[in-house]
Amino acid sequence: MGYETILVDVSDHIGTISLNRPERLNAITAVMGRELPEALAELQADDQVRCLVLTGAGRGFCAGEDLADRPGEVPGRSKLRSLSGGLRSAGHLPLLFRDVTKPTIAAVNGPAVGQGLSLALACDIRLASDRARLGAVWIKRGIPPESGGAFNLVRVVGLAKACELAFTGRIIEAQEALRIGLVNQVYPHESFLAEVRAFARSIAEGPPLAMALCKRSLYQALDGTLEEHLQWEHMAVQYAFNTKDREEGIRSFLEKREPRFQGE
Repeated sequence: MGYETILVDVSDHIGTISLNRPERLNAITAVMGRELPEALAELQADDQVRCLVLTGAGRGFCAGEDLADRPGEVPGRSKLRSLSGGLRSAGHLPLLFRDVTKPTIAAVNGPAVGQGLSLALACDIRLASDRARLGAVWIKRGIPPESGGAFNLVRVVGLAKACELAFTGRIIEAQEALRIGLVNQVYPHESFLAEVRAFARSIAEGPPLAMALCKRSLYQALDGTLEEHLQWEHMAVQYAFNTKDREEGIRSFLEKREPRFQGE
């Protein structure tokens, strides 16, 4: 499928979505807000894809919403913001990323601020270039966090640190983001794409069915009670025990070799 504002690539069981507006640091437009859900659905339906990577073309990950994409707004005029069209789709991206059964990685290659930060937080894992800069800058634009930004930020860095970042709108460097747990790893910019591919490949080599169950289990554990989780866990394990991948996992261990999972 052809897209106007993003690029989609599939290789080595890794599906990559690249935000492709480098001249605007990949700022989100209404068109991009419509295309991202379509790309997610496309890669979710592709059985060859076992891991998803979201990144940005050029020197930025995503500079948030492109305010130039809303020419109808007049400075100084108070109005309710519409929740229709592409912007509504962008606001629902956190749910779509969580519903994707495949692990998702945000490859933060440069600035990720505002809704760009929300996009990174919507992914399961965040890997950052040492040139990345991240910021919950909404308060500096006179608005609260959007697109699930507050919901996910609190869960990733904790309430006190989320309050600090959201109340000040301070932009932080990659190493500070690593120290507070906002990103999982920081790599040198020169080798960043290769490091991301290697990380994604280590996940894509896993058993797809068990990986989907694992992702669901982790998020269920975050939001559910222990009793609910144990019930889910029992069903998930019983399902996995009846797959060929589980048999391959046992066989490869006994034969002292790396497993070759087929997603069956």
